[in-house]
Amino acid sequence: MADRGQEAFVKEMQIRFDKKLRDHEIVVIEHWHEQLAKILTMKPEGVGALQTQIKKVADMMNNRVMNIKRSQSD
Repeated sequence: MADRGQEAFVKEMQIRFDKKLRDHEIVVIEHWHEQLAKILTMKPEGVGALQTQIKKVADMMNNRVMNIKRSQSD
C-alpha cells in the first residue's frame, strides 16, 4: 500500500514538473519572440543595419546559453 502512495506522489510530482517546464518554455519563447518582433518593426536603411540587429539578438541568445551552462557546472 505504501508503494501505491509513493507511485501517486511520483506521478503528481512529474505532472507538476512537466507543467512548470512548459510554463517556463512559454516565457522563454515569448521573450525571444518579442526580440524578433522589435526587428520586424524596424525600418533599417539597408541590409547591414538589419544584420547588425539580428547579430545583437544572436549574441543575446548565445550569452544566455553560456550563462545557463556556467550555472549548471557550479
